[in-house]
Amino acid sequence: MQPYQPQDMFHPEQFRKEGHALIDLLADYLTDVGQQREVVLSCTAPDEEVEFWKTACFGDNLAYWKTVVARSIHLHHPRYMGHQTAVVANEAALSALVGAVLNNGMAVYEMGAVSTAQEQILVEVLAQALGFGFQAGGFLTSGGTLANLTALLTARAVKTNRDVWEEGMQEPLALLVSEEAHYCVDRAVRIMGWGSAGIIRIPTNSRMQMDTTSLPSAYEEACASGKKVVALVGSAGSTSTGSFDPLNELADFAGKHQLWFHVDGAHGAAVTFSDKYKLLLRGIERADSVVMDFHKLLGTPGLTTALVYRNGADSFRTFAQRADYLLEQTQSPEWFNIGRRTLECTKNMMVLRAYVLYQRYGTTFFAQQVERLHDLAQQFAQLVQGSPDFRLCTQPETNIVCFRYQPDYVPSQNVETLNREIRKRIIESGAFYLVQTQVKKQFWLRLTLMHPETTKEDLKILLLEIQRVASEIGPVHHPSIV
Repeated sequence: MQPYQPQDMFHPEQFRKEGHALIDLLADYLTDVGQQREVVLSCTAPDEEVEFWKTACFGDNLAYWKTVVARSIHLHHPRYMGHQTAVVANEAALSALVGAVLNNGMAVYEMGAVSTAQEQILVEVLAQALGFGFQAGGFLTSGGTLANLTALLTARAVKTNRDVWEEGMQEPLALLVSEEAHYCVDRAVRIMGWGSAGIIRIPTNSRMQMDTTSLPSAYEEACASGKKVVALVGSAGSTSTGSFDPLNELADFAGKHQLWFHVDGAHGAAVTFSDKYKLLLRGIERADSVVMDFHKLLGTPGLTTALVYRNGADSFRTFAQRADYLLEQTQSPEWFNIGRRTLECTKNMMVLRAYVLYQRYGTTFFAQQVERLHDLAQQFAQLVQGSPDFRLCTQPETNIVCFRYQPDYVPSQNVETLNREIRKRIIESGAFYLVQTQVKKQFWLRLTLMHPETTKEDLKILLLEIQRVASEIGPVHHPSIV
């Protein structure tokens, strides 16, 4: 520990000196991981990591930053193929630093004029790309979980006959959603007080898309049991496999029964910027609300999520809480006082991270990111299908591919054990990072292509590495496996 020196902590020259050193450190790091001189990650147990940081001592900030970088997972490594977290573009990272230094809040326009204006423009760009009309509106918020919750709170406000905000729940509410939807929809329902009965899960077909033939009976059964169904949630795409629900069919059903139609496109709605892949979103222009993360496919640090409404006026119906000291009372909506519409009061300048990319490249960068990563997923699926030792879960629609090692000589009851062990050893080696998932109660390895500089050769090497590790395990090491 060093004595507190306020003249150092807030001195511009100290900031310049340490900032230059930090940028040099990060630039060297990006060079090393980009050229694969480092492993993707170094595995430590949770208790071990806590103990390290409890006892670690650093002579200066640079030593601390070096240690943070060294002990973190390296998303800029071309063989990072794990979760849907963006490989951050340089400009976006630097803009995040600008936002951290300026630290302008965004509850009211006076505290965040620059961010508020840029957010309005970026939401308009996204709304147009989604096919919404001039009346659309929305805002950015802190992640898909919060955005989905906010959208469903709006659905509750618009589709119920009572003022739930003032009077509380007067009747059991429910929504319809795919069994493969992200768990945050389930969480939102429970947060709103609807309970487990408020989640009506619709089964999926062989492509992991919502089976729309099951909707009528599920809806009628819910209504017969006394529930008021207020919303239908589509996935674009689903969490495990990245599958897109048939949005046009869902829109038809929602319209017929006067339901709020929400699309969780946190991961997949970014394809709206790509002429090649945007057909996956057919029908999204009919949604009442759409969520999209910039911090997944679009090279932006988290959390940077857009919530867009087809009718922007709906966003003002979500909350009715008074905060007179912040917001002047007015009869007309004040789009520029964003705190009226978001769960956050203070909100950071997240828009800078995405707007810097838009102002420099338009939507071209977004389109190229989507197409590069989706094309790579198709190439990997072809490699998997071309090898008799591997099985593909379903044909990928996004940059997510679920597969597993399953040669004919491995008994079906041992496939999961073998693949778990393969993944464990690959992760421990740090050579690649990939995750796992359950699809229809079966275990699969799950690959998410996030790095635009990952190559087909990297993917071939991954399959060879899986085969090598499997042979290393063998009956000698794991007699229960084969």
